[in-house]
Amino acid sequence: MQPIAATASGPEPAQPLTPGNMAQPVLEPARDTADAAPEPAPGADVYLALDFANSALALPGGHVIDLLGTPDSANQWLTMHGLAPDDAGIREMCAAQLRSLREQIRALLAARVEGVPAPPTALAAVNDALVRSPAIALLHWDRSTGPYRATPHPTTQILEHALAALAENAAELLTGPDADRLTACGSPPCTRYLLRHGRRQWCSTRCGDRARAARAYARRTQQA
Repeated sequence: MQPIAATASGPEPAQPLTPGNMAQPVLEPARDTADAAPEPAPGADVYLALDFANSALALPGGHVIDLLGTPDSANQWLTMHGLAPDDAGIREMCAAQLRSLREQIRALLAARVEGVPAPPTALAAVNDALVRSPAIALLHWDRSTGPYRATPHPTTQILEHALAALAENAAELLTGPDADRLTACGSPPCTRYLLRHGRRQWCSTRCGDRARAARAYARRTQQA
């Protein structure tokens, strides 16, 4: 896994709109991840890191549903995405590390969308996650079948492997051919990211309907 390196210099980018810096959000940890999550944003089925970055859902009225807001919901999210067993026993310290990496990845996505240099702290956080998990298959010896190679994955390192997998996927997105299609949802207050298809600027049907309704209301107001 190759760390991401900063190649541009310049002023720090503006802080991206996240659940952490919206004005007085009402935080609502998700009781059931499957029920709380809307349809995945375009591209989230291809890039796990995109779905991870979108796991805090900003709703009208200042409400935010955080799919990683509690240890149980974080464990459920990891299990749904094949990153942990359902009995992993994720604790709050682990959930907090997931939320922290999410915000750093969101900062990198925002920098890519806005065309500004990435925050050094975000780069450092993602690179740190990239090297947490062993990437080299070690040599082992089975008494019956002989030598074989396997990457160590003890249960105590479930979180490290999850963080590394998410960071690696984010690096692939940011450095791959799909990076030019990355954009932010154009329907406030939504803060999700998506891969643009054609002229679509919305992450979901719900956001598209809300944006069209807002434009129609604005036209009626101007004509009145």
